[in-house]
Amino acid sequence: MKLISGTAHPVLAKKISDYLGQSLTKIEVKRFPDGEIFVKILENIRGHDVFIIQPTCQPGNDNLMELLIMMDACRRASAKRIICVLPYYGYARQDRKDQPRVPITAKLVANLLVTAGASRVLTLDLHSQQIQGFFDIPVDHLYASPLIVGHLKNLGLDNLVVVSPDTGGTKMAYAYAQLLNAEIAIVAKNRRSATEVDVISVVGDVEGCNAVLVDDMTTTAGTLCAASEVLKQSGAKSVMAAVSHTLLNQDGLDRLQKSAISNIVTTDSVPARVEEGDLVTRLSLSELLGDAIMRIHNYQSVTSLFRIH
Repeated sequence: MKLISGTAHPVLAKKISDYLGQSLTKIEVKRFPDGEIFVKILENIRGHDVFIIQPTCQPGNDNLMELLIMMDACRRASAKRIICVLPYYGYARQDRKDQPRVPITAKLVANLLVTAGASRVLTLDLHSQQIQGFFDIPVDHLYASPLIVGHLKNLGLDNLVVVSPDTGGTKMAYAYAQLLNAEIAIVAKNRRSATEVDVISVVGDVEGCNAVLVDDMTTTAGTLCAASEVLKQSGAKSVMAAVSHTLLNQDGLDRLQKSAISNIVTTDSVPARVEEGDLVTRLSLSELLGDAIMRIHNYQSVTSLFRIH
């Protein structure tokens, strides 16, 4: 087995390698003056299972292209299997044709990964489940919920209600509610733009409750902040958020600091882009992904990784 880290998230890759007791394979990644990416594998990987750890977070295009080039280098170096470890799958929001003359970019990315030589994909909390069907190779789709739910249980919050910030996240909120033995509520919204939303109403009783907003990703935090305000107006005692992928920019951080949200519990699927302070609690995926990598390498089931311990 060989572990390779791209430049997108070397900290997480190092944590995974430390957990597995397996050193990262030495590679050279450099950029030419015109921006082209050059990759060279500095160790023999012939006949090995190669796991490339590279979330396609910002800058998404550069990180995706770097991943494809690393995969091509591994394929030409006669790797036995090439497994893409994508803690965050970029372009996942473009998963359907909901307007005339628009692409389905999530499918395009899947095609690129397969064409570049991927034997398998290991990823976490896709924006929509059907993206798994975009691949003609096996996809191991893990969830951050066991990690996040374990943290929420340790907080000992009573009178808990899990809230979906929009109708599309109802299934995810229901899953969290079942795991936490909590009630569920839904915030109905209307999106005006990529960064602005109008909240319409709350479906469910949140008065006097500790509300937990659950979502798969946030960047500008517009949806979460708008939902938190209406929850407070509806009588919620406190509001916090649980988000699988937090890609906050400075505008999102400023918006959160002014909102009713006291804390965001998330994972380290992507590196922090801004100084988040105590507002964001990042839980490490190193053990979850490390266990999955070892099980894939040994041809074992990954089902037990969905359970809460």
